[in-house]
Amino acid sequence: MQDTILITGGAGFIGSNFILQLLGRGSSSIINLDKLTYAGNLRNLQTVTREPRYEFVHGDIADRALVRDLFERRQPRAVVHFAAESHVDRSIRGPDDFLRTNVDGTFALLEEARAYWAELPEPDKSNFRFLHVSTDEVYGSLGPTDPAFSETTAYAPNSPYAASKAASDHFVRAYHHTYGLPAVTTNCSNNYGRFQFPEKLIPLMILNARDGKPLPVYGDGQNVRDWLYVEDHCEAIAAVLARGKSGETYNIGGCNEQRNIDIVQTICDIVDEVAGRAAAPRRSLITFVKDRPGHDRRYAMNASKIQRELGWHPRETFVSGLRKTVRWYLENEDWVRDVTSGAYRDWIATHYAP
Repeated sequence: MQDTILITGGAGFIGSNFILQLLGRGSSSIINLDKLTYAGNLRNLQTVTREPRYEFVHGDIADRALVRDLFERRQPRAVVHFAAESHVDRSIRGPDDFLRTNVDGTFALLEEARAYWAELPEPDKSNFRFLHVSTDEVYGSLGPTDPAFSETTAYAPNSPYAASKAASDHFVRAYHHTYGLPAVTTNCSNNYGRFQFPEKLIPLMILNARDGKPLPVYGDGQNVRDWLYVEDHCEAIAAVLARGKSGETYNIGGCNEQRNIDIVQTICDIVDEVAGRAAAPRRSLITFVKDRPGHDRRYAMNASKIQRELGWHPRETFVSGLRKTVRWYLENEDWVRDVTSGAYRDWIATHYAP
């Protein structure tokens, strides 16, 4: 078996950060299989396109013949499965793609991984890993004083996106317990950082604040999320891949619970500081809009298991990570311009109309 890792969805936000981190710190070769839907962006990986340890393959995880060929040709020692439709608002308006990619696609990938793994000799068979990257949204919503989600929290997904990810989690678990596939699952809290598509809260607010546009906040802005800097998340995934126990789940959180309104206000203050004051403080741009259906009130992650067993801890505080993120978006105008097409602006108007 070669020292090769098959990464699905590696042109997306978290996947591209993971690839860059892995190539910068390790010796593994990487195959990046990505369908390049709206959130996939090869510009994220332009610095490694000529790297001999990196190969990009344009394709769908549901294309079993393609996946089978990659397994046979490259003989990876691990799969890190990022590929997913991931935006709740999109899942509410069009759940079909979420079922196809997150459920059917994960099933197809698992089937091909199982067939490949079953034919491996020892010790390659024992050393193989299938790492499935999931979300805290599978656990549902918390009340203000409820304890944080742990790995034993019952699943209670409240959106089509969360339901599709919960289904994929269950398939991964079943393939371990039924067939013995050496699989692990990570459930992470909300990520932020460079390369995030600007439909998500933090990059959307940074760019609108920069441009003096309204800052649309759902409902009363009191929804709480646990925020995780993407590079910290990537380090956690690498730790699970290297030392995680087969069949286990690891929650990854930033230990940074923040209300949406507080995040937007902090972004306004940082943009005022970094980009210079506009005619009025950017906090004046905050606009409350109609809440989305089934909007979970609070997420919080108990990450004590990965901290205790694998020694991982986030390096960034929320504010330090947010400062890095604001600066990156303000300093990478070409990247922003490429992803904020007319179709994207139409989508924003549809979802965030007052």
